[in-house]
Amino acid sequence: CPMPGSRTKSVGNTQALTSQVGIVRLLEALFACVTFSLVVHQGNWDDRNGDWCMFCWCFCFAMTLLVLLVEFIGLQHRIPVSWKNFPITFAMYATLMCLSASVIYPVTYIQHRAPSGKTKDYRIAATVFSCLTCLAYSVEVTMTRAKPGEVTGYMASVPGLLKVVETFVACIIFVFISDPISYDRHEGLKWCLAVYCICFILSLVVIVLCIGECTGWLPCAFNKFLSGYTLLAVLMYATATVIWPIYNFDSKQGGRPRRPSSCSSNRSFCDWDKLVAIAVLTAINLLVYLADLVYSARLIFIQA
Repeated sequence: CPMPGSRTKSVGNTQALTSQVGIVRLLEALFACVTFSLVVHQGNWDDRNGDWCMFCWCFCFAMTLLVLLVEFIGLQHRIPVSWKNFPITFAMYATLMCLSASVIYPVTYIQHRAPSGKTKDYRIAATVFSCLTCLAYSVEVTMTRAKPGEVTGYMASVPGLLKVVETFVACIIFVFISDPISYDRHEGLKWCLAVYCICFILSLVVIVLCIGECTGWLPCAFNKFLSGYTLLAVLMYATATVIWPIYNFDSKQGGRPRRPSSCSSNRSFCDWDKLVAIAVLTAINLLVYLADLVYSARLIFIQA
């Protein structure tokens, strides 16, 4: 029985909600909720592009609430993941997912569909709040990433964040390369697919090892493993950056150097556009892996 005049102790860590990062996370959840609510109410979605956008907003909303709940209750030390790595990894993925949704949704449902009246207003509002959601997640990444001299999880460092970008770009490549299947015409294109798959799997393994705090399972030092695999990824992506355009856009190799006239009447991406997108994304990922290699090499040099 509590003494008269005494106050009952509040349950939960209120700082998880009132700190700067906590407020940003509340805004993330609010903006994501408003976004998919607008789309459900009158914005409409009726194809795979819309399904992806809805998945991004709903998934980010649910995961943000989960992160807030875990920190509010104080369960971060009782769950089998590294809380130094998990929140910022999710925030980085959420930034990229909401960025893609903020581009795909207006292009598909405003530019191509050309709606009018109240439907157009709802879709514009949904796009604005989707951009705000992306901005909020990027702010969280900026606030929680590793600062110079700070001891924190690997995923909060620049190489860790680059791993997230590498896997996300690879996922976009997989979408374009499989619809339609565009890697079975030549052995060189199959090699490009192997490059995308191998590098994606290795980057994903690194992320899982860091979140699960299992880096000690490796038979060699973690930093040396990172540098070795990143160097391999750079070399492999360099070959794919050259091979993919040759067998798709060089007429001597059976490719099409120019955009077919049939694509002009197609409001969405035609097959040739997807081949160009894969070439561009391959070059982008090569640059990301190069930056990753430089930062990983610096990490080994500093520790040495």
